Amino acid sequence: MVTVAPQPYDRVFNFSAGPCTLPVSVLEQVRDDLLNYKGSGASVMELSHRSKAYEQIIQEAEADLRTLLAIPEGYKVLFLQGGASLQFTMLANSFLAAGQSADYVITGTWGKKAIEAAALIGTANKIFDAKADNYNHCPDLASLPLTPGAAYLHTTANETIQGVDFLADPQLNVPVICDASSMILSRPMDVSRYAMIYAGAQKNMGPAGNTVVILSPEQLEKAPASTHPMLDYRIHAENGSMYNTPPCFSIYVAGLVYKHLIANGGLAAMQATNEAKAQTLYDAIDGSGGFYKGHAKPENRSRMNVTFTLPSDDLTAAFLKEAKGHKLEELKGHRSVGGCRASIYNAFPLEGCQLMAEFMADFAKRNG
Repeated sequence: MVTVAPQPYDRVFNFSAGPCTLPVSVLEQVRDDLLNYKGSGASVMELSHRSKAYEQIIQEAEADLRTLLAIPEGYKVLFLQGGASLQFTMLANSFLAAGQSADYVITGTWGKKAIEAAALIGTANKIFDAKADNYNHCPDLASLPLTPGAAYLHTTANETIQGVDFLADPQLNVPVICDASSMILSRPMDVSRYAMIYAGAQKNMGPAGNTVVILSPEQLEKAPASTHPMLDYRIHAENGSMYNTPPCFSIYVAGLVYKHLIANGGLAAMQATNEAKAQTLYDAIDGSGGFYKGHAKPENRSRMNVTFTLPSDDLTAAFLKEAKGHKLEELKGHRSVGGCRASIYNAFPLEGCQLMAEFMADFAKRNG
C-alpha cells in the first residue's frame, strides 16, 4: 500500500457525494471566525444580514465568483435557498410560459427529477433519455432534435449518481439552462454559452443551504413581471439576494472557498488537479483486468464522481469494509448503479486517490 502522511485533525478521505470535502484551510478560518468575526463581537452566524460586516461578505463572495468564472457583464449572480431541487420548479415557473414548451436532456437521476417538476407546470419535451443504457453516457447536443421555438433547453452538466459528464460547454444558438451542481468550479466554463446556470453549494462550494444562480440579462427579462415573490428572479436580483434573510453561513463559507481557489491558481489549475485525480482512479479501473467495471462510457466519464462495480455484491461489501480500515470512507454506490462511487470534488486530495488506487489494485489481486 502507498504510504500516506497523516491527515490534519485525523481526518478521513471522504468520498461523499455531498456535502463535499472542504479545504482544511477554509475550515480553520471558519473555526477562527466562529465566535468573533473580525472583531465584531459576534459569530458570523449571528450577524445581521443587513449589517455592514455581512454586506461585505456577500458582496465579496459575488465579486470573487464573477472573477473565477469570468462571468460576463450584465449577468446576475444570486444566492438563493431551497437547493438546486427548488430550481427545477422555479425556472419552469418563470420561463415555461403558457402555450410554450421546453426541451429536456435526461442523462441521469437529476435530469429526470428536473423534467418531472417542469411537467407539473407546462409542456416539457424529453428530447433525449439515456434510460435504456442505465444513464451511462451523454449525447452530442448538436445532433438532438431540438423543438422549434422551445423556451429553453435544460441539461445536467454532471450527473452525480451515474458519474457522467458532458465535459464541454454547449455550442448551440438556443437558450441553455444548466444544472451545474456537481461540477461547478471544477473547470473553466464559458458562461456566455448559457442563459442560466444553477448549482447547489454542497458539492464544490461549501455547506448545504446556498444555491448559486447565474442569469443572462436576456433570460432575466423573460421572467414574468409578477409571480410568487420567493419564486421571482427579478425580486431576488433587485434586492441583491437579500429579499429575505439569505443562507448567511453557507454564503460566508462559499466566499472563503472562492478566495481559496483564486489564491491557488483559479479554475484552470483546479481542472488540471481534478483530471489527475480522476485519471488515477480510472487507470485503476481500466488496469484491473475487468475486476472493476466503470459505469460511464469513457468519453463521458465524470471528473467528480467515479462510478464502478465489482464482480459480486459480496465482494462489494468486503471492499467497502476494508476500505474503511484505510480511512477511505463513503464509497457505497447509489442503488440505481450499485457498486461504488468515489466523489472527488475540488478539495479532495490527490493522495487520497493514490491511496484508493493502491487499495483497489491490492484488493483485486487478492480477490480476482
